[in-house]
Amino acid sequence: QVQLVESGGGSVQAGGSLRLSCAASRRTSSTDFMAWFRQVPGKEREFVAGIGWSGLSTDYADSVKGRFTISGENAKNTVFLQMNSLKPDDTAVYYCASRRFSSTRPSEYSYWGQGTQVTVSS
Repeated sequence: QVQLVESGGGSVQAGGSLRLSCAASRRTSSTDFMAWFRQVPGKEREFVAGIGWSGLSTDYADSVKGRFTISGENAKNTVFLQMNSLKPDDTAVYYCASRRFSSTRPSEYSYWGQGTQVTVSS
């Protein structure tokens, strides 16, 4: 079993920045790829960014490219999501998730964090 714990959400004005963290309780094949998703009420959970520990390959949703950066600290089993130039449309609950291989589909992820709220005001 793997536990994912997120932190770093909050409220910020448009144009501001926030940094989210996600710590995995342990490293297994189920945490070889870690990703961030977000969800607003009434909408499906959507992929934001992902990172593979092998080679640290990254992937981003088009909506966040150039503004968000995902990175990892291998020794602490922790991934980060640096969010810059935030927009009101970025307001959502952000979830950390992990699985063995890369994917942008939330249904394919086995482990999820509890979520952290990000609110961007105009």
